[in-house]
Amino acid sequence: MEEKKLTIGLFNDSFPPFMDGVANTVYNYARCLNKLNTNPVVFTPAVPGYIDREDFEVIRYFSLPMPRRSTYRLGISRLDFSLPKKIKDIHFDILHAHSPFSAGRLALRIAKKKRVPLIATFHSKFYDDFYQETHSRLISKAMLSVVINFFNQCDLVWAVNNATAETLRSYGFKKKIEVAYNGSDFIPPDENEKERLRRIVNEKYKIEPDIPLLLFVGQHIWQKNVRTIIEALDIIKKKNIRFKMIFVGKGDAEEDMRKMVQNLNLVEDVIFAGFMSDREMLKAIYSRSSLFLFPSIYDNAPIVLQEAAACECPGVLVEGSNASEGVKDGYNGFLINNSKESLAEKVILAIKNKELLKEVGRNARNTIFKPWEKVLAEIKERYIEIIKNWR
Repeated sequence: MEEKKLTIGLFNDSFPPFMDGVANTVYNYARCLNKLNTNPVVFTPAVPGYIDREDFEVIRYFSLPMPRRSTYRLGISRLDFSLPKKIKDIHFDILHAHSPFSAGRLALRIAKKKRVPLIATFHSKFYDDFYQETHSRLISKAMLSVVINFFNQCDLVWAVNNATAETLRSYGFKKKIEVAYNGSDFIPPDENEKERLRRIVNEKYKIEPDIPLLLFVGQHIWQKNVRTIIEALDIIKKKNIRFKMIFVGKGDAEEDMRKMVQNLNLVEDVIFAGFMSDREMLKAIYSRSSLFLFPSIYDNAPIVLQEAAACECPGVLVEGSNASEGVKDGYNGFLINNSKESLAEKVILAIKNKELLKEVGRNARNTIFKPWEKVLAEIKERYIEIIKNWR
């Protein structure tokens, strides 16, 4: 008998053309589940003028521009009067929310109406986001209680690693949390391919082949500790050590970052590459880079770390941060204290020891990188088990 094709609802407040870490996760869930003989349906806010051309179904709902977050849309599903008709004839087996906000609330309503299980994955340090916007502990805690209320209403709660589960518990969540790790869509390049990719980057950005390339990929926001990176670069340059640094991404702090680079006389050493939708070019930059600098204490389980690992580019992370889970200093990455001095010292140590860099890069690929296809094959089996127990 042919296996029943599962219909899986995936819900998130960001999705292409906006590509943050959670949007990347949901996109790859849908992409891989579609290849695994299931029927994924993504629910996400509408983006004016954008047309979805995916191999799986994407249902957009009414949205407005989000104040102070120009790259995001504020979804308001209750004001989309065509949405109920689109949902009515879909026979869901399971729903999976990746946001506790508008998309997650929509998932809750559908789960109750369709009487199907709802999983919610905790991805982000919401308290930090709230405090960054409000500068009020009282308001941030009140907003956090709304988030916890959402997770309390879900049937199962997952986190992207053990450290992130602890963050959710610290917010006051008392129920069981399971871990479901992220993956990467990169196919690790062999040495010949890496050499070709390195040449592409050298030519595009006019980098001499023997100069160490340092890399950051992510939103250009202060929460990701990009100030520490720039200050560390200043220390490194003052020690007469040659390097190039590429920042890939966009964000609200970009203009101030550029000014900071200019004020520290780092303009000749730093490249702002902007948002990069070309995955092959991004893979080329990872492959050319000596180190991936990611001193963020804001992130939980960054996909960019897996992307770097796939290309044997070891990460430099803050010891004890959620992002550093699974990283052993000098084995599959490098760990630092949360300071510009510690970051500069570790970068200098690593780029002066090319054999160590190669070994640590290989270990990162073998221990940190996980292909999304393998991750989602396991997730599909977990979905099936949840549905059986639910029924």
